[in-house]
Amino acid sequence: MNAWSIVGNSQKLDGGAMFGNAPKALWTRWATADDRNRIDLACRALLLRGDETVLLEAGIGAFFEPRLADRFGIQEREHVLLDSLRAVGVEHTDVDVVVLSHLHFDHAGGLLSAWSEDGEPELLFPNATFVVGARHWERANHPHSRDRASFVPRLNGLLAESGRLELVEDTSPSLPGWRFHTSDGHTPGLLLAEVPTSEGPLVFAADLIPGVPWIHAPITMGYDRFPEQLIDEKVRLLTDLVHRGGRLFFTHDPTTAVASVGRDERGRFVAKALRESLVDVQL
Repeated sequence: MNAWSIVGNSQKLDGGAMFGNAPKALWTRWATADDRNRIDLACRALLLRGDETVLLEAGIGAFFEPRLADRFGIQEREHVLLDSLRAVGVEHTDVDVVVLSHLHFDHAGGLLSAWSEDGEPELLFPNATFVVGARHWERANHPHSRDRASFVPRLNGLLAESGRLELVEDTSPSLPGWRFHTSDGHTPGLLLAEVPTSEGPLVFAADLIPGVPWIHAPITMGYDRFPEQLIDEKVRLLTDLVHRGGRLFFTHDPTTAVASVGRDERGRFVAKALRESLVDVQL
């Protein structure tokens, strides 16, 4: 397979919410806040091309009407993901499989066409199988009041109606040889795809570890449902990746797409060999 990091629509969200109970004096070492206390965030996808064309996640997209787009800090009105795919010679109709870590709007909204005054957004990727964690699918359709606003009910319905929804646990019929880790700390049933490569495993970290600063074990987001559980899950995954020489792919880090994982002299997890992007990299 060859791999590309694919940029989608970017966001600005409140830094305090993104860093949970970490004080601002700490998190401003890692991110710069604007005059509304917001920090820059990417919505980055991973494109893999081999026998099939596989897209890991779809970002936030441009489906929100302008008022909501401003509320959620979406910076572009056009559907950036589609433009980024097109720039590397891929149309959304070419994609065979879309893997979704979860169905929060900033990870799955890019499956929908851009907002228009003329009608409701439509489901894109008409030839793709949509891989979603089975337990997370239940959560998406029966959310708690705490996270109901994170889901797009119309999208869930379109996925179900497509006839191309594949609900998985730890393996996928559409992706033989792939392994999936699961996590419940951010949202029940979060699915973390592990891509086998010649240089060791590459794990799409999703919202378990949205960017380099969150490699620090105690750092969680205010959006996480169960922060203490998330820390335990993060430590288990990072310990495993250190042992196996694995790497992480970050969806929300504004400057880093991929990093390997190590430990410093005090035993803390650290990011190493940071890469800003992947461009036609053979795995």
